Amino acid sequence: MRTPSFLAESIRSWLHAHKVATLPELKQALGTEVGMTVFRKLRELGYYSSYSHRGQYYTLNEIARFDEQGLWSHHGIWFSRHGSLLNTAESFVQISEAGYFSHELENLLHVTVKEALLQLVSQRRLTRESLAHRFLYCASEPALRKQQLLARRRMQAQPLWPGGAPLPEAVSEEAQAAIVLFFSLLDEQQRRLYAGLQSLLLGHGGDQQIAELLGLDPHTVAKGRHQLVEQDVLVERTRRSGGGRKPVEKKRRK
Repeated sequence: MRTPSFLAESIRSWLHAHKVATLPELKQALGTEVGMTVFRKLRELGYYSSYSHRGQYYTLNEIARFDEQGLWSHHGIWFSRHGSLLNTAESFVQISEAGYFSHELENLLHVTVKEALLQLVSQRRLTRESLAHRFLYCASEPALRKQQLLARRRMQAQPLWPGGAPLPEAVSEEAQAAIVLFFSLLDEQQRRLYAGLQSLLLGHGGDQQIAELLGLDPHTVAKGRHQLVEQDVLVERTRRSGGGRKPVEKKRRK
């Protein structure tokens, strides 16, 4: 009996039409129930598997349009030039100037990375150092790890604007004091909402960062963020009761 032949071009055509696909979809496109047959054709064409969604999606090398960081996404499905999530996380940390906290790497990769980072540390492909009550993930090579730690300590020693952006060196001590004074003039709700707004701008992990920066409880920051998202804000009168011009009473004819 003659073995049925399957054409890799069937997969190419399907993927060019849909950009990404799962294994069951590719089986259907190729007309087979055998997964190894699909992977054999994918290897002929050259392919990537997603590092998000537990690697359940596939695309071709010729379809992916990677950015400067080596990442590409389609409808929230993420692919990396480095391949798997482990390889991608390792590469990002190894080439970073100051290592990464897990929330920083999650903002870059758009997926949860804590388990992957712990696995990389256990495999000695990365190291982690306790810094500011959090773990900073660094390169495994001692000299590079030392450079990353020094760079991170310099970053943390640098004064910050509310929101986390570094202050320019030219900003005077008087200006820095004015920033602190401004925050102190806000009432309780305004402080909470301001902190929540800055957390929203920072993204994942912003509650903890803003809490440390402004000396607030992270739960307070989270409450302010939720209030803004849900538009659950009490809009109070800007003037005290009785303030402003007195209302003019309309005169009536007797």
